[in-house]
Amino acid sequence: MAQYENYAPYIAGVDTLEAVNTLFRKVYQYMALGLVLTALTAWLIASSPSMIRMFYGSQAPLIIVAVAEIGLVIYLSAAISRLQASTAILLFSVYSILNGITCSVVLLVYTAQSVYTAFLSTAGMFGGMSLYALYTKRDITSWGSFLHMGLIGLLVAMIVNVFIGSSAADLVISVIGIIIFMGLTAYDTAKIKSLATDAGNMDDESTGKIAVIGALALYLDFINLFLYLIRIFGKRRD
Repeated sequence: MAQYENYAPYIAGVDTLEAVNTLFRKVYQYMALGLVLTALTAWLIASSPSMIRMFYGSQAPLIIVAVAEIGLVIYLSAAISRLQASTAILLFSVYSILNGITCSVVLLVYTAQSVYTAFLSTAGMFGGMSLYALYTKRDITSWGSFLHMGLIGLLVAMIVNVFIGSSAADLVISVIGIIIFMGLTAYDTAKIKSLATDAGNMDDESTGKIAVIGALALYLDFINLFLYLIRIFGKRRD
């Protein structure tokens, strides 16, 4: 992602391995925080009849939340270099909560077993692609243009299928979505790794801000991978 490139001036080479470990420890801590906030929010809404009526009684509340999510991601990505790390963490947390509201529908539509299975499958696939990106000697960052073009094509196909309503197309879109977000998991991991590997150590403030934007990218990869998996393998409630 282009926003990563803004941080090269903040970094001065010291110890590469220590820099990589420090950065990724923060990235995965923030990502875990985001996933916990999303899961907790989704569970609280799905288990409360009054909250279900509030957010699913009409389309307006979810539309407002969705617009707020998009705006927050755009703002956080564009303004990360100007924000304090603590502010960036707060905004990422707010985004995770908002995403929990929209993801609560998953708990209402699919069985608990399906959700657990999809989550564990996502964790395994995500972990495998991240480990591959961390330890391979291949230049995964070269995948960027292909993956982003694929992502645009995926979004177009999803919009078209809203009007067509083809179940076969929906299956194909979901399979392609899984492949793309597995690739993006590896790509984003490699991009984060390249910052530390190429430039060395960073001050705490810069590390914190890069960790937040890195956590956001990997969080989005994880969530989308989960959603596509459950669309294919999830069992709906009766």
